[in-house]
Amino acid sequence: MHELPIQQIRLDDPFWSPRLELNARRSIFHQWEQLEASGCIDNFRILAGEKPGFREGWFFADSDAYKWLDAAARISATRPSAELSAQMDDFIALLGRAQAPDGYLYTYNQIHFPDTRWANLQIEHELYCHGHLIEAGVSHAAATGQEELLTIARKAADRIVDDFRAAGPEGTDGHEEIELALIRLYRLTRESAYLEMAQQFIDRRGRITGFAMHIWRQNAAVTARRKAVKELRQAYIAAHPEHAVFKLPPGNQAIMPPHSQLRSKLSGLSGKMFQQHAPFSQQTTPVGHAVRFGYLETAAAMLLREQGGSETHPYRIAMDKAWERMVTRRMYVTGGLGAQPALEGFGNDYELDPEYAYTETCAALASLFWNWELALLTGQMKYSDLFEWQLYNAAAVGVGLSGDSYLYNNPLLCRGGVRRQSWYVVPCCPSNLSRTWADLGRYIFSCQSNTLTIHQYIGCRTTLALGGAQVSVELRSKLPWEGEVTIRLDPEAEAEFAVALRIPAWAAEETQLLVNQQPVELPPVPAGLPSTASGYDPHLSRLVSLQRCWAPGDEIRLHMAMPVTLRRAHPRVKGHAGKAALSRGPLVYCLESVDNPGVDIFSAQLEAGSLHAEHAPELLGGIWVLRGKTVSGAPVTAIPYHLWGNRGESQMNVWVNI
Repeated sequence: MHELPIQQIRLDDPFWSPRLELNARRSIFHQWEQLEASGCIDNFRILAGEKPGFREGWFFADSDAYKWLDAAARISATRPSAELSAQMDDFIALLGRAQAPDGYLYTYNQIHFPDTRWANLQIEHELYCHGHLIEAGVSHAAATGQEELLTIARKAADRIVDDFRAAGPEGTDGHEEIELALIRLYRLTRESAYLEMAQQFIDRRGRITGFAMHIWRQNAAVTARRKAVKELRQAYIAAHPEHAVFKLPPGNQAIMPPHSQLRSKLSGLSGKMFQQHAPFSQQTTPVGHAVRFGYLETAAAMLLREQGGSETHPYRIAMDKAWERMVTRRMYVTGGLGAQPALEGFGNDYELDPEYAYTETCAALASLFWNWELALLTGQMKYSDLFEWQLYNAAAVGVGLSGDSYLYNNPLLCRGGVRRQSWYVVPCCPSNLSRTWADLGRYIFSCQSNTLTIHQYIGCRTTLALGGAQVSVELRSKLPWEGEVTIRLDPEAEAEFAVALRIPAWAAEETQLLVNQQPVELPPVPAGLPSTASGYDPHLSRLVSLQRCWAPGDEIRLHMAMPVTLRRAHPRVKGHAGKAALSRGPLVYCLESVDNPGVDIFSAQLEAGSLHAEHAPELLGGIWVLRGKTVSGAPVTAIPYHLWGNRGESQMNVWVNI
């Protein structure tokens, strides 16, 4: 399967189009303002010798600027603006002036440690930063046809190939990203060296001898370097009291389970935090940092797509097992990933405490990328089903309705103290969300062997070649509020081809499929599946293929029932007995204190039979809520989980007493 170019998709969706417009007109400019205010962009000006000052931010701060550039480029593919283009052009020119003649670009080393390169790879994210630079270059060239940034990206990639093609196991990054970036660059340029380098990076993982001592030495070196930078900064501020120090708002503090810090340290020493504990073909369980895990798995799936990897390929076998373990035992009902806050990663099987849930927004996005690649690699709809579930819940919660406020970690139970922030000390999620939103049209369709597969029901239009004819496709959707989808096909002349449709797992009970008002029999809902930890199971999704001669004006209609569903956790998930998560369609719901005055949302018992869906046009821009009452008769209102926290600090609960 292959996806359609983003420029070929015109989104026109009642739910998503306003969000994508907000992303293009507000979010991306807000992020640039914050990058400027925090000194991130000035770091490049200092490196280029164009501004005095002291470098600010973490050693990986460059990546935040590159992700912004990546997001801006992807936005430009479908929603260009002169202002955004000018900002991109100025920043690209600055990067060209800051880049070393041989392609290296990493402000932390170039400013503070100019004689050092590729040091402390497990911790300091040099390759991670270069990976995001390369991704930005690919996105910019694909969106604009211009090659200035692509040239910078290729110089960086060539530097990496030259320096690492003969490296040993130590020549791997602790935060995976470079692997998938090089494959994206290969897809654009067809330069085999990039694909080969990506494969080497994957193949080398988990082969460092004596990893505990290796990471201990790197930690010691990183600590010494940070101490030296801190002393230099203090001296600079003393000599330049006018130096502006960026003041961040207080961050949200994750609730830590017992022994969390110790477990994080042990995960680091074992290599699990970095997916360095075993060769990739033996990594059959999701462990460690959830974002890093997702990026590595994405790269492996991309690699197999390029190489035509079969079901028996060791990487494919490992990925299948890891995905199944994740879905059935280590994923929250929202699709969120990461039960250990100190690790920002996975806990043990069935370790899914809602209050401890870290479920970083970037982890959900990494899973989206992985599931999309798996869907294209295998043609199986369970991956597209999980994509939809995570998109509407674990990912969408990360950005507020204003487009300029964010959640980094996303608990499923909050007793207070959490509010959406305009920025973070580690602002990795805002621009990651922006680049994903800008690319949303890419995930709707795929094509293979005269078959158009529809993965996501997001309103849009496109034209493509099928059955020897140009076919206009119009998809109209009322999701996520109502289960009505219409697909109109307009071939220039009658043409024979297939349209394959995903029947979502959440629509397993009542779904009608009609072609030109004539009902089509659906395959049965899969039976005998193992229960999942969360109560959501993407295996219940189905694929329906409609092979026929299509005429202009032919219409496919899906009518999917959207009852209120009570999702029960697996009995091995502690503390969930007698509780249920409320869902309707692709949305998980929650109780937020602002909607339920006088009700203890953590202890109140809801009357299951009273729950019903109701349109609330006055609430949060117009949404569907769930109304009901407690057993004592008090009214309750549940809102979609992705919308909580948009009205100031409040309490919230997903798993309610039923």
